[in-house]
Amino acid sequence: MSARMLPIPDGLDGMRVDAGLAKMLGLSRTVIAELAEAGEVLVDGRTAGKSDKLVAGGLVEVTLPDPRNKLEVVAEPVEGMEILHDDDDIVVISKPVGVAVHPSPGWTGPTVIGGLAAAGLRISTSGAEERQGVVHRLDAGTTGVMVVAKSEHAYTVLKRAFKERTVDKGYHAIVQGHPDPTRGTIDAPIDRHPKHDYKFAVVQGGRESVTHYEVVEAFRAASLAQIKLETGRTHQIRVHFSAMRHPCVGDLTYGADPALARKLGLSRQWLHAKTLAFAHPSDGRWVEFESEYPDDLAKALKILRAEN
Repeated sequence: MSARMLPIPDGLDGMRVDAGLAKMLGLSRTVIAELAEAGEVLVDGRTAGKSDKLVAGGLVEVTLPDPRNKLEVVAEPVEGMEILHDDDDIVVISKPVGVAVHPSPGWTGPTVIGGLAAAGLRISTSGAEERQGVVHRLDAGTTGVMVVAKSEHAYTVLKRAFKERTVDKGYHAIVQGHPDPTRGTIDAPIDRHPKHDYKFAVVQGGRESVTHYEVVEAFRAASLAQIKLETGRTHQIRVHFSAMRHPCVGDLTYGADPALARKLGLSRQWLHAKTLAFAHPSDGRWVEFESEYPDDLAKALKILRAEN
């Protein structure tokens, strides 16, 4: 174990310990949370919890695990991962279900970064070692289109674009019931669930989270919605629709009906990153990419349409 002592910069003032230190140290929030729970995080000499707030000008001391325990990218082919576009600056893929974007504590399955390495693709070296080139993420159980930076310039430009919300992220979701109104905006802050650390929830004082949606097709027990994300919080779509009492079909973590999931043959949420559009980092031209529904989602949609 090794200890690091760092001043808390102004930019992290008011942030949670796990979120702020993850940004400072290039580690995941889960790792920081585990260190805090083990008493390895001190702020101004006092033990800090993962949800405590950082105060600019203070001093944080973190005892880090040995380097040999660091996360490593394993070059491993990813079945079903389709490369939609590849040039000197970016690679755009369609991510299959059951694949994480990068290594994380406790994850032993395949990763996008490992799949790209196995395919012989060079990616940016910017970012934490286990997530180099990663400018945005999808849940392991969510499929669809995403971009990874290959050049250092592309990494910088795309990270800024996602931060400034100039990337157009389009999702399709089948949610339970019939949202009313059929077109609207969900503006509700999201943070870690107060009781279940593996979940997120609408929480007063959480991070700003904005989701725009429009129902485009209605079925007996569910609705197909087109969704645009203004922000990009973890589990944002799943949390927002669950809070509306219209969880994504198949999303048992956030309150979906297990009987409906079984009927449709779903073992995960019906949620797909359908489109992604942004200014290309090399010359600024607007580029758009689209990912087709995978077999399990297409089959479930077919069953719902047949019942109408």
